[in-house]
Amino acid sequence: MAVSRTPPSTKEFDREFRAQIAQMTAGLAPTAFTTAFADWAMHLALSPAKQQELRRHALERLHDTWSFALRALGGQAVTPADGFDGSPEKRFAAQGWSQFPFNVYARAYQNNLALMKEAVRDVAGVTDYHAQLLEFAVRMVLDASSPANYLASNPELLTLTQSEQGQNLVRGLAHWVEDVKRTLDGAAPAGTEDFEVGKTVAVTPGKVVYRNELIELIQYEPATRDVHAEPLLVVPAWIMKYYILDLSARNSMVRYLVEQGHTVFMISWKNPDESDRGLGMDDYIDQGFRAALDAVSAIVPKRKVHAVGYCIGGTLLAIGAAALARDGDRRLASMTMFAAQTDFSEPGELAFFINPAQLALLEATMHKKGVLESKQMGGAFAMLRAQDLIWQPIVDQYVKGERNGMMDLMAWNADGTRMPWRMHSEYLYRLYLDNELASNRFPVGGRPIRLSDIGVPMFVVGTETDHVAPWHSVYKVDNLVRSDDFTFLLTSGGHNAGIVPGPVNPRRHYRTKTRRLADPHLAPEDWMAAASRHEGSWWPAWQQWLAAHSSARAKPPAMGAPGAGYKVLGSAPGQYVRQR
Repeated sequence: MAVSRTPPSTKEFDREFRAQIAQMTAGLAPTAFTTAFADWAMHLALSPAKQQELRRHALERLHDTWSFALRALGGQAVTPADGFDGSPEKRFAAQGWSQFPFNVYARAYQNNLALMKEAVRDVAGVTDYHAQLLEFAVRMVLDASSPANYLASNPELLTLTQSEQGQNLVRGLAHWVEDVKRTLDGAAPAGTEDFEVGKTVAVTPGKVVYRNELIELIQYEPATRDVHAEPLLVVPAWIMKYYILDLSARNSMVRYLVEQGHTVFMISWKNPDESDRGLGMDDYIDQGFRAALDAVSAIVPKRKVHAVGYCIGGTLLAIGAAALARDGDRRLASMTMFAAQTDFSEPGELAFFINPAQLALLEATMHKKGVLESKQMGGAFAMLRAQDLIWQPIVDQYVKGERNGMMDLMAWNADGTRMPWRMHSEYLYRLYLDNELASNRFPVGGRPIRLSDIGVPMFVVGTETDHVAPWHSVYKVDNLVRSDDFTFLLTSGGHNAGIVPGPVNPRRHYRTKTRRLADPHLAPEDWMAAASRHEGSWWPAWQQWLAAHSSARAKPPAMGAPGAGYKVLGSAPGQYVRQR
């Protein structure tokens, strides 16, 4: 007897279809780019003056390329930047690019680059978002087509190959074969084996004092005879493993804090699998932040807690703190946020991947697998800096035959985690797309929260070259909270390297300024002009702030609290951080 099967609903069928499309487009939504192109093309058609201007500029750029080529053909060594109307590319600065025909390749590329960028800008009627999306697409095409990326058109690569008699290409082929094999085997990139969790990274002594289905809580052992009375609870991002804050001895934030007399607790998130597909934002608040705060309050009773959040962990901390304030829970002594957004109206370059069409495709992919794979997320981040993170490494490893030494931060970056379908969909739709948190519409436990209920002292850190959480966006939290003691610090560096420079770093600098609730709000540019600049790492400044917001020093607390249900379960770094 035939078994009847219920046909899939229209919604499920369309979701499956979108998931298949995502596999063919590397997760990019073609409709987003075609809509942007249509918007640009239709409005350009209605702008005859702009068309005439582009035609004139195209002829000028073509004439410049041909004139430059004739000069180069005459045997004259001319640089691609010689007489160029625009910003010359630094990648063509080497002496070899002054020789024919390479200088012509570079000059033609620079003219094409300038013309294509001009073509998608300042077309009346095109939405700002569509213009930005087209600029991003143009940048992707131009990064891929640069003559610096190819052996035949790059004089530096040809000279290297000649001097090494092709041995660089032999090494490059070996590197490529090794990388392909590692990819097929699901292994980590070459060199990461030198950074083993618990042996060379994540080695600050501590104990796991709590575990549930979502987190492990690590309590680090004291390194001083007495400690600041108020403990720290760190909420790291669950996009990556927590040990970015406990890397090598020279740049471990956890180690530094412990050595300065702070009692530190760290959340270590589980690496979810398909069985965790139903975990949502409420679960990350209840089983994550609140469960950890309950444990810290039991282990260090009658003391308030300094809460610290990094990236998406900082966003979760802000949500959790607002929920605590709404419910009359006063356990927080202060809040610190590293590169964390609360107002997503200007999310920076990540906006290229945050639109209804893109999220529908991403949601379909996650729903099919139950999780978002870390490689897919990492690929999106790499596209934001394609020249530095995609093309240059390809040239270095497979053409030059060079393997750059693996660093602890690079090894950590390769140790990604998955995202549950429900949580990540809620995060992207409700926070990024609908901006519910900044508009007081985000619910926790079925009831909305307001960031304006947060009144504890705050220390917020942004980084100057952050592509994930631009500092202008991070700074927006100043408009949303009612803290009467609000310090914003802007440090050099990017989203990761700027946060973990180590306690001593002469190559870094930072700016900082504190405001009171009665002080007028400063726009980002005005804040930059008013803030004081300091050389070196920002860690000591933050640690001094923490110390100033702590009470008298006390005896270190015991490890765990067995009588309260928080017994020691094992040594740090625990089990969850090792999950693949």
